[in-house]
This record gives sequence, C-alpha cells and structure tokens, in this order.
Amino acid sequence: MATEEIIKKAELLRKELRHHSYLYYVLDKPEITDFEFDKLYRALVDLESAHPEIITPDSPTQRVGGKASDDFEKVRFKKPMLSLANAFSAEELKDFDSRVKNGLSVSRVEYITELKIDGLSMNLIYEAGVFVRGLTRGDGREGEDVTANVKTIKTIPLYIEDAPPYMEVRGEVYMPRKSFAALNEQRDEAGLMPFANCRNAAAGSLRQLDPKVTASRNLDFFAYALGEADGLAVHTQEELLKQLEKFHFRVNPNYKKWNSIEGVIEGVNEWETKRKELGYDTDGMVIKVNDFLQQEQLGTTVKDPKWAIAFKYPPEEAITKVERIIVTMGRTGVLTPSADLTPVHLAGTTVKRATLHNEDFIREKDIRVGDTVKIYKAGEIIPEISAVLKERRNGTEQEFRMPTKCPICGNPVQRIEGEAAVRCVNPQCGGIVREKLIHFSSRDAMNIEGLGPSIVDNLLAYNLVKDPADLYQLKEDDIRQMERMGEKSAQNLVTAIQNSKGRGLAKLLFGLGIRFLGEKGAEIIANRFRTIEKLEKATEEEFQQTDGIGKTIAKSLHAYFQDEQNLQMIDKLKKAGVVTEVLQETAEGDIFADEMIVLTGKLSSMGRREASDLIKKLGGTTQNSITNATTLVVAGDDAGSKLDKARQKGIPVLSEEEFLSRAGIKNN
Repeated sequence: MATEEIIKKAELLRKELRHHSYLYYVLDKPEITDFEFDKLYRALVDLESAHPEIITPDSPTQRVGGKASDDFEKVRFKKPMLSLANAFSAEELKDFDSRVKNGLSVSRVEYITELKIDGLSMNLIYEAGVFVRGLTRGDGREGEDVTANVKTIKTIPLYIEDAPPYMEVRGEVYMPRKSFAALNEQRDEAGLMPFANCRNAAAGSLRQLDPKVTASRNLDFFAYALGEADGLAVHTQEELLKQLEKFHFRVNPNYKKWNSIEGVIEGVNEWETKRKELGYDTDGMVIKVNDFLQQEQLGTTVKDPKWAIAFKYPPEEAITKVERIIVTMGRTGVLTPSADLTPVHLAGTTVKRATLHNEDFIREKDIRVGDTVKIYKAGEIIPEISAVLKERRNGTEQEFRMPTKCPICGNPVQRIEGEAAVRCVNPQCGGIVREKLIHFSSRDAMNIEGLGPSIVDNLLAYNLVKDPADLYQLKEDDIRQMERMGEKSAQNLVTAIQNSKGRGLAKLLFGLGIRFLGEKGAEIIANRFRTIEKLEKATEEEFQQTDGIGKTIAKSLHAYFQDEQNLQMIDKLKKAGVVTEVLQETAEGDIFADEMIVLTGKLSSMGRREASDLIKKLGGTTQNSITNATTLVVAGDDAGSKLDKARQKGIPVLSEEEFLSRAGIKNN
C-alpha cells in the first residue's frame, strides 16, 4: 500500500512533467534537456510500477496504454458538431456579411478569422479537468471513440488546472508536413500505398488499433471551439482562444479580429500565398462572428451555423506530360518508379519529376508513358500525379512494367507477400551499398562534407569501401589514386571523415539506415538507451516500450542488432573511434542564453542548419515558427510572413550582419 509520501511524490512528478511537456510541445521553449525529462519520466514509471494503485488516468505515463477498441464505439454528442457553409469568392463573403447584418439588424459586425486546418475534427471531453474521452466528428451527431489514440498526442493535455466540472474542447488533429513526407517515405519502403495528403494520413493514424503506431506518427492538435461547457465565462471567440491557451492547449496563432468584411477579404487574400510557408496544410480560412451573444441570435440551419463560413482556396494543380518512367534504388533495396515530366511551374517551383511509389500505384491510376496528367504537391512538398487525362490519349502511350531483375546487380528482384514494393534482396548489391554510403554521409546523418554521390561512386569503382565503417580506414594515398582527386582534395576528405566521428549516437543510428527508423526516431532511441551497447542487448519489447516507437520500428531495430554482419560493422566503427553514445552537449557561450530564435529567409554566409548549430553553441534555442515564446528573429534575404508576424508582435529582428556581429563572427 502506497504511503501518503509516495502519493505526494508521484503527484509532484506528474505536475513537473506536465509543466515541461507544455513548455516543450506547445510553447517550443524547453527549460530542461531531453535526458533530464527522461529521468523524471522514468522516476514516475518506476513509482507507478511499484504501486499500481496510485496510477491516475491523467498521468503522463498513460499516454500510450492498451489497445484501442476493435470497433471504435460510436458516442452521441451533447451538442452537434456542425459543418460550415463554403465561400469561394469575395462576393460570396460580402453576401455572408449582408446576411449576418440583416439577421442582427446592425450596420457593423466584428469578425474573427482563423486558418482552416486540413485535418480531422475532434471533440475532447474533460471531467473535473481530467481528459476522459476523445471523439471524431463522425456525422456531426455521433463520433467514434478514439480515446486511447488521442492520448498519444503530446499537445493535448491530459489534465487541466482550474477547469470547469465538465468541458468539451473542439479542434483539429493534423499531421505536420515533415511528418507526412517521412511517413510516406516509410510506407514506400515497406511496400505500402502512400497516403494522398496530410488529412488522410491523420485520419488513418487516429484509427490505428495499436496506440503506439499512432504515437509514432507525430500528430498535433489545434484547439478552436467549445462543445458543452459548465461554468466557463467567455463572451467572444477571441476570449475563448485566449482561455484555451491558458488551459495549455495549442491554439493556432494566426487568428485576427476585423471590424469589416473588407478587412476579412484582405486577410483571406494575404493568406492564400502565405499558407504555403506553414509546416501544416490549410485549405482555407474560417470567418466567425466574434460575439457569442450575436452567434446565439443568428442561430443555425440544419447543417451549419449562420454566424460562420469557410472560405476555400482553390487547389493548385498543373497539367504536364509523362515523358518516361525510371526506376531508382533506395538504401534498403526497394526499387521505386518515378515519372520524368515535361517541366512545369507549380506552387512556386519548377517540377520535373514525380514519385510513382510502386507498381500498384501506377496500375491504380493507369499511368502510362506519354500520358497527359494533372499534378499537385502533397503536403505542399511532394509532387504527385492526381489524375490521368485519358481523353487526351492518342494511342502512342506505353504501359510500364517493373523490372524482374535488379538494374544494378542483375539478380532477380522479389515482391514480398503483403507488400507493394519490389526489392533487390542481394545484400552485396552495389546499388544498396552505394545508397547506404550516401545516406550515411548525408547532412542529417554523419554530415561528411564533400562526400557526395560522385565521390561515393569513385570509392566503389576503386574498391576502397564496402560499408560505412570502411570510410574511417581511408588514407590520403588511397584517395589520391582516384580520378580528379589531388593532394588537397584528398586531405580535405580525410579530415571531413575524421571530423564526423564525434556526431553522437542519434546521428550514427540514423546514418546506419535501419529500416523504418527516421531522424526523429533515432533521437528518441538514442535518448532512451544512451549507448550502442545497450541497443545491442535490448529486446524487441524494450524497444516497443519506448514512447513514440511503434511495433514495426521496434521489430526492425531488434532485427538489425541481431544481425551478425551489422554487429561486425558496428565493431569496426567503434575501433575506428566513432562515438557510439549520446553526447552531453554544453553551450560554448551565453551570447544567446535564454533566447528563443526563429530563422527566416536566406543567409548568405551559412546554411540554416549551420546557423541553428551556432545559436545552440552560444546558449540559445531555435524554433521553426513564431510563437508567444519567441524572443528574437534573424531575417535573411527574401524573409516572408515570419518577418511580418515578428514585426506585428513587436519581436526584435536582427539582420544577418547584426546576427553575425552579435555572435562574434566577421562576415567577409
């Protein structure tokens, strides 16, 4: 039986973890390191494991619990989740304004505009501040209970201090674009059909039977409305958004109050372009009457409120032609078809190629060489073919067949049962070795400067390397024998390779190219296990017990560290002096101490990653987007909406020259 002291200790740990989770996930302003957070978390896990009777539903340890329900029970809402009527032009927004004014018998109305997040609407139920149930929108009258999966979303609080007795918070579950791109890359590798867009990916992730899979998908949440709520005194939409922030929900910061429909139209037009710079998908703007009494007076139709409307942006598509279909190989041997396109301008860039993922994707859409096609950017990032314009076919189009032999080594390729991917299973295939070396050397992995694809090709041609560990055995004399490699070039390459030894465990893990393990997953695993020796001894269950690591990744990790060839290569890396443990990073100065910095625009003196590393060395922290926690913005050339937002919020802005001067760097 737990003593009063143990119960109190557990509650203090929960409170501390909630505080640091809010700082990290919502405000992007961590006060402690990942290692320190993990120590607190493990302390709570140990305490609750020893005394299961003290576990509470709102404990941070309960974010990933048991299985989700096989049938996702349907639950009726106390208050319907209505859809919104749509507008597609300024004239339709003016008509909406006229209807509102006539309905209220007033000449002026105050509006709030909010970005329309392209995700999955969610209803969160809190009782006495404790999160008890998460429901999808469903048909608006009843939704599916996905509570176990909602708990895995770090920006959704499991407990709210000073909350009313009963409260329903509504908002949008979404998948960030980076997570979407990484997920589709993993699905390609696994031979699964890719998700069409971020919204579908979010919906699919929330309906997983295993919450650990949902947890690994990096979903996020923006709160924007209430359902039923007892005793919460807010009178406007603006007040509500501020109150939700006080309750530690993430609220999209890009809302704005307007005194006229002309202002609303100005905001709508401004965001049609700016929205592409965001890290998540939006397909429009939501316009709401700000005053709740006026909302009540206007009422609703059977389907939608009369006090709100959604302005929908037209999807950006382009028409082009499939000139040929080529096949490339990834580091795991997967053969991926891509379409070479007639160059076309789309969403700010010239698109020349679109991935076709796998043979099933090509068959499903009936894509042929010579076809005229529509393309778009999935997640505003990845060029995709959305449709084939079959009416434009003239009979010269050619069907495509995946090769039956590896284009690199000539061995037969395999399509494993249950997968859509075709892969070369020869571990000695030159194509696989090449891609693994390129990946190992890449910026996000070991960051070996100057070791690009052409150098890798030369190293292989001269039979100087067979795996990543061989890189650390290279001598200048070895490299000088290669074509177009002089004494200075050889020296620089050897130096770059040697310098990469100290990148740390997370970078090394990602660089090893373990199937399904992305950059974020590598960081999570590194912070949990700390050394590669512990990884070698870990069971599949131990991997899966790691918060944010699903069954598929856990199985792949365990298989990798059970493979004798992999262990031999890791041993070679150790003997070469490559760091195989987590680095204890310490700041080299305090110039940017306590600063939360956003980089925007192009810097002429260094890359974005280099600038982030410099800020970190000097005691600061970087963010991807501007929040209430942002203290400083560094603006390079062509700085866009982030600079505008910083100025609106009164956040200090440094030019590149001022940034370098403050950092003590001379810009020649």
